Amino acid sequence: MKLVESFRLAIRALLANKLRAILTMLGIIIGVGAVITLMSAGVAVQQYVTSQFQAIGSNLVFVAPGTFSGQRGGAASASTGGSPLTNGDAAAIADPMDVPDAEQVASELTGGATVTFGRENGVYSISGVTPNYEGVRNISIAAGRFIDTSDQAGGSRVAVLGPDVVTDLFPNNALPIGETIRINDIAFRVIGITKSRGGTGFGNEDRVIFIPLSTAQTRVFSARTTSGDFRVSVIYVQAVSQHRITETVSEITQLLRQRHKILPGDKNDFTVISQQDILTSAGSVLGALTVFLGAIAAISLLVGGIGIMNIMLVSVTERTREIGLRKAVGARRRDILLQFLVESIVLAVIGGAVGILLGAAGSAIVGRLAPDLSPGLSLQAVLLATGFSAAVGLFFGIYPATRAASLNPIEALRYE
Repeated sequence: MKLVESFRLAIRALLANKLRAILTMLGIIIGVGAVITLMSAGVAVQQYVTSQFQAIGSNLVFVAPGTFSGQRGGAASASTGGSPLTNGDAAAIADPMDVPDAEQVASELTGGATVTFGRENGVYSISGVTPNYEGVRNISIAAGRFIDTSDQAGGSRVAVLGPDVVTDLFPNNALPIGETIRINDIAFRVIGITKSRGGTGFGNEDRVIFIPLSTAQTRVFSARTTSGDFRVSVIYVQAVSQHRITETVSEITQLLRQRHKILPGDKNDFTVISQQDILTSAGSVLGALTVFLGAIAAISLLVGGIGIMNIMLVSVTERTREIGLRKAVGARRRDILLQFLVESIVLAVIGGAVGILLGAAGSAIVGRLAPDLSPGLSLQAVLLATGFSAAVGLFFGIYPATRAASLNPIEALRYE
């Protein structure tokens, strides 16, 4: 029997029992829709996380004291173990003789402080930064200016506010340039406001107040080390190119081991990690989570496949006399086998097609519920769903088709 004829007979058999066919396909429809929705959402989350990390700067290498552990107020933080990083370490890294692959170096000292303006007050993250922090971390200024070299050299009491800080402290003034706020009861003049960046992998930078690093080290925080130098929380290094990041990490590691007098074989008391390393780790975790969620959703596909097998067995029983009659007029075993296999696959593929539409609708709903995400219907997800549906139909249709093909024509004709 030709494949086209088997397909025509399969469609006729399904149309003869429309409601039963629809109910049979329901498991496949829900399974495919769930798989596509979850996979689309997972990919969208990966893209969102990647964009958030890329927004903090390009070709970045993070240097932190101790063991890298997480984030704090807009900067990477580390455990308190080991020697602290200092201004001297940052200056050495910035020396092209020591780290030739470093294009820019920015230091940051972070901490929390009480900030007041008139009757308004709150606790905010204070970041003491060097002037080139603006370029290294892609900070955009909405009004005023950022900290410059004269502010850093003179230890000026100036501040650049995040937009959320402006909203909290200046509810009636959206442009408080020139106003005076108090950080830990020390007066600071507002010189700039940053553009909104929202929450990123490095905290909510809209709630950060930037001041000169020298001012933070001498006036706001107790930052002097036992050696007499001033400590920093993190050093940001921008490599000359993406292709030189590995070399940059190696150069910084070798330099700091020498400066910290770490003997060969001993562990580092600092952490050097690249932006790409963080993205790779995050991508691996999110990718595994996406696959896990897809696997859970795929369970309903197996349930749908069992439903198809059940209905096909019922169909074989109902059409026993038809099978016997076809065999009696010359139909071969493989013709019967092909007919029922095609019927099973058609059920699964039609259910998969409807499931794809359901998945597209689910992705759109996720996009509306989470505006930051942009889930879409990818060709990969469509092909995977279609192929898996056909495979389910084929796998769960083999037993009913084999049973139909093995019927004895004489006994089948006698069947009531």
